[in-house]
Amino acid sequence: MSWTGQKRGYHHGNLREALVEAAIALIAESGPAGFTIAEAARRAGVSPAAPYRHFRDAEALVAEVALRGFDALSLRLAQAWRDGKPEPIQAFEDIGRAYLIFARTEPAFYAAMFEARINAEAHPGLLTASERAFSVLRGAAETIASAAPKPGRPPALMVALHVWAMAHGIASLFGRGDAGRRKLPMSPEDLLEAGVLLYLQSLGLAGSTHSP
Repeated sequence: MSWTGQKRGYHHGNLREALVEAAIALIAESGPAGFTIAEAARRAGVSPAAPYRHFRDAEALVAEVALRGFDALSLRLAQAWRDGKPEPIQAFEDIGRAYLIFARTEPAFYAAMFEARINAEAHPGLLTASERAFSVLRGAAETIASAAPKPGRPPALMVALHVWAMAHGIASLFGRGDAGRRKLPMSPEDLLEAGVLLYLQSLGLAGSTHSP
């Protein structure tokens, strides 16, 4: 895009979006460590000082990217869960699969969300968005755990945290969409599905005859 076109977008009030798009592209290319607000400004076709009209610093811009990532993840997880229909265990596994797909297909969002080391408490909107995404997994875990007898029923929060840790670990090691991805003799989805099934069986939340 020419300098003239970029300036025209700025005058039409699109600078904030142009900066976010530039940040997403930069993070996808070089990761959060390779991102600078000056380079985002250059790509948006504005002066190095212009971004500070919308973002107080580089972290605030990366936090906006992360917030949008959590919003997108929330939507994908909710769509995968489908309120536990038609079968809760399968829908629960679908949540994990959606998490892996998101990590692979949205590397910039994923890196901003989990690798930028943003203090979420300093960005209330980001904290809310991240909690909203996790609430989908926790709600699903509550549905799954409620099927167990009360005396031995595992805490839903524990189930949600364990499955999240498993999904995140597999995504980070084997399911990335960049050069950091490690090779596996199976698909990341198959690895996660087997792990979740074994975990749920160990808690008595899935039958031993359930096939992944």
